[in-house]
Amino acid sequence: MATMRWLWRQLTSMRVALILLFLLALASIPGSIFPQRGTSPLRVNEFLKDNPTTGPILDRLYMFDVFASPWFASIYLLLFISLTGCVLPRALDHYKELRSEPPVAPRNLRRLPVHQQWQSNSDSSQIISETAVAWKKRGWRVRQGDGWLSAEKGYARETGNLLFHLSLLVLLLAVGYGGAVGYRGTVIVREDAGFANNVTQYDTFAPGRIFGADQLPPFSFELQEFEATFQRGGQQNGAPRGFRADLLVKDDPQSEPRPVTVEVNYPLRTSGITVYLVGHGYAPEFTVRDASGKVVWEDASVFLPQDTAFTSSGVVKIPDTVPQLGLQGFFLPTVSEDFSNGPVSKFPAPDDPEVYLSAWQGDLGLDSGMPQSVYRLETENMKRIGIEELAPGETWTLPNSAGTVEFTGYRQWATFVITKDPGKGWALGAAIASIIGLSLSLLIPRRRAWLRVTATDDRGNVIEVAGLSKTEAPGLADEISQLAKLVNAPEEK
Repeated sequence: MATMRWLWRQLTSMRVALILLFLLALASIPGSIFPQRGTSPLRVNEFLKDNPTTGPILDRLYMFDVFASPWFASIYLLLFISLTGCVLPRALDHYKELRSEPPVAPRNLRRLPVHQQWQSNSDSSQIISETAVAWKKRGWRVRQGDGWLSAEKGYARETGNLLFHLSLLVLLLAVGYGGAVGYRGTVIVREDAGFANNVTQYDTFAPGRIFGADQLPPFSFELQEFEATFQRGGQQNGAPRGFRADLLVKDDPQSEPRPVTVEVNYPLRTSGITVYLVGHGYAPEFTVRDASGKVVWEDASVFLPQDTAFTSSGVVKIPDTVPQLGLQGFFLPTVSEDFSNGPVSKFPAPDDPEVYLSAWQGDLGLDSGMPQSVYRLETENMKRIGIEELAPGETWTLPNSAGTVEFTGYRQWATFVITKDPGKGWALGAAIASIIGLSLSLLIPRRRAWLRVTATDDRGNVIEVAGLSKTEAPGLADEISQLAKLVNAPEEK
């Protein structure tokens, strides 16, 4: 039993709470280093495929499910218990202290760090009562006794300290609650295409532990137009200056569509969720025909940016040909004249767009049952049959009578992050409260002051004023001097 009490005291100490807080931050680092199954399952599979030795070991250590791992949950739970056991008893003690009176004046005030003394012929009871009123007006809590006065201020310092730690508790609860009942997903939507809030529509979807797919609100939207602007000229040539996505939103299947413009820091809010605009790029459009002239593929394919000038890479998979056909290449919004380092764009806006393609024939591997990235072409069982550079409207006749590829133009696409986090408001409130509490605990000093009036046989009364600081904050001597001036004016000092 004694061992359990000792362990509880250690766990609920502020030192252990700080250690656990540091460990929680440390434990979060792998989540930003390794891909996570909740957000990038394909990247996890690619990592395991590319690292057959270390990948399985890291997987057993939950490096790809950091925030759902037992060890992360243990640190989180221990930190919550530690803060609860540390803060709640202190809050109760502080409440009792607020309701109690300041301590009795010490018998020997000369031992205190700051002390002043003088004689006065005024009545001692009058000195005590008038000083009590004057000190109260200065924000001190006072207690009167027989020939003495006790005062204290700065209770808000401990209140701020407790507010800070209670806010951490609320923050932990809010994050945990939001992570359990909310969800987060990402989706790429092309211009003139739409999105319906269904799990199958997401590129990545990370639900909370107790969130069900049937709880998704039935809203939808169509990306009518996306516009990006970039700086032209100067030292920051090509720097982004603005992004805007014009949406047509239906809050539910029965509602009328409404136009909404989503910009950075101006998200769409509907049905208790938030839709953020986080990225964009280009989707070149192709029309692919087989040797007989039949259209076997006609669509826009999302290409992913590789640099700040939006040199974008992507693939097109055409399984309905014999043998199967794949296109791999780059979309260049503003093609560079210098190809010494390969096909690159020199500006992110589509001033002079081109595509640089390589064509492959063989087995795309789509029938193997293994999941594939839509942005990667598996070429192990394929053979490259040609390379070509195309401008909008140009057609490439493929070798080996494999058909033709026409580059018909491009669309833009935008990436949206769709989140539901019911704990976000509480987390924000807790963060603000923690800042306020920390400011109070750092800026408000805790002081105690005393006045004692002692009668003498020949020279009236001896008045003593002394003070004590419970913190390292400077200014105690000046504050006690101000309090001494409020005492009945001395005749002789």
